[in-house]
Amino acid sequence: MQVKLKEIVDGMEMQSEESSAYLNLETGEIVFVSEELLMMAEDREEFDHLPDWQQGEMEIAIDIEENFEKYAQLPTSYDINDYDIMESFCYNVSNDNKRDTLLNAIKGKGAFGRFRDKVERFGLVDEWYAYREEKYKEIAVEFCEKHDVEYAE
Repeated sequence: MQVKLKEIVDGMEMQSEESSAYLNLETGEIVFVSEELLMMAEDREEFDHLPDWQQGEMEIAIDIEENFEKYAQLPTSYDINDYDIMESFCYNVSNDNKRDTLLNAIKGKGAFGRFRDKVERFGLVDEWYAYREEKYKEIAVEFCEKHDVEYAE
């Protein structure tokens, strides 16, 4: 089994506080399950009352609960420090004035919004997203290596 790093990265980015992504270590498939359904599966709650569109997801939640060794949760926002990635990007900006302005922008509350505004103003949007994608890819590689998963670019 070999997974594409792009799929791992996409899975990492699509997670939220309400939903987690898991890699099935046997099939290489990435699945998404809501935290609510995972708790229902853990508590062995009946799920026949759920709408049809949730039935499949509930079956995945039950499989994760019963066969947790065949799944690995993708890195979450708690594992990925977006602030550190943003700060690292700032330090990699070669223009001293832009670098200093970006570093000042990321201090305090509202840092992400101010950073985004400055990146747009400086015309660094493409560079930022490429940098961020590369950092996410590095995290995906670490995840794959930790779980002995073969990966391809």
